[in-house]
Order: sequence, then structure tokens, then C-alpha cells
Amino acid sequence: MTSEPDRDFVEFIIKGIVNNPDKVEVVRTVDELGVLLTVKVASEDMGLLIGRSGTTAKAIRTLARIIGMRNNARVNLKIEEPEGGRMVKEVEPMAGLGDGKEKTLDEAMDNLGM
Repeated sequence: MTSEPDRDFVEFIIKGIVNNPDKVEVVRTVDELGVLLTVKVASEDMGLLIGRSGTTAKAIRTLARIIGMRNNARVNLKIEEPEGGRMVKEVEPMAGLGDGKEKTLDEAMDNLGM
């Protein structure tokens, strides 16, 4: 048996979930707070790893904590966001709704003629 069963278990679970298992990296660090498992996956696999409303990530965290309890360790899971992971959407102002800049409530009411 390996000396890092928590890391091996989390890696096994995540590789079974994602489409690019060869890009899964799980790094284990130990400090005074316990064990931290840092997970990196391909950017296109983030949705699969996190799941709807974070349910998959929460389940993996729960399983990692259970494995940690069996080995008398406090285990936490951190999912690292890949480079360029969050998409920022450029929004164009809609026709007839102003210039797209933020306004105070008073300015908006003035524009509406109220």
C-alpha cells in the first residue's frame, strides 16, 4: 500500500470523472492544519469536476475527509482554477437602454423622465 492513500484515492476518483485523465494532477502537502490535496484538471473538465451547483466537488471533499479520518488526518481539497478558466463576457449596451455605463438611481430616473 502507498504512503499517500488519500491522494491516490482522490486522483482515482477524479480520473474516472473527467474526459482528460492524463491531465489530472493531485498534489499533497502537509502542514500544521492537516493535509491539503490540490487538484488541477484541464479547463474543459472543470464543469465535470465541480458538477451542478458544486455537488460533485462537495462529494469528493466528503470522501477525502472520510479517508483522512481513517488515517487520523484532517484532509481538505482545493480545486485550482486553470489558466483562463473563467470566461468574462463582454456585454454590449442594448439599443435604447443607454450607453451601458453604471448610473446612480437618480441618474436612471432622470433618463426615464421621472
